[in-house]
Amino acid sequence: MLVQYKFKSPVGTIYLCADSIGLTSLTTVKQSVPLIKNPEGILKQAVQELDEYFKGTRKSFDIPLNPKGTEFQLRVWNELNRIPYGETICYEELAKRIKNPKAVRAVGAANGKNPLWLIVPCHRVIGKNGSLTGYAGGISVKKKLLLLESMF
Repeated sequence: MLVQYKFKSPVGTIYLCADSIGLTSLTTVKQSVPLIKNPEGILKQAVQELDEYFKGTRKSFDIPLNPKGTEFQLRVWNELNRIPYGETICYEELAKRIKNPKAVRAVGAANGKNPLWLIVPCHRVIGKNGSLTGYAGGISVKKKLLLLESMF
């Protein structure tokens, strides 16, 4: 059963959604699934890890994840998890890393559909010229996350 928890973060309210396998999504809009008041299990772990991340004491997440996407999207999202805290790459580099260098636009589209946009760090992908490009949480949130990680 899918449930959600309303998490108040330094970048705004985030709705954390999880099933029995793992965290499925982060959204800024309440979903049409049950909202719980006291997080347990996966959601409790997500809250703890996000609190630590925003305090600067956590650089990677251990929470089980269960995002839904195509095989291509899952490959892109898995590669995003390999971008170290404190580093950025461009979309072209991300395409090369998944061994599909001509798929820069498709990589950008998959990046934009990342349902775990903070935990699976698509905010670490920037334009080739160093510009901040689209982000599911919004450009201002992307900038805040990069500042938190001391990269911008």
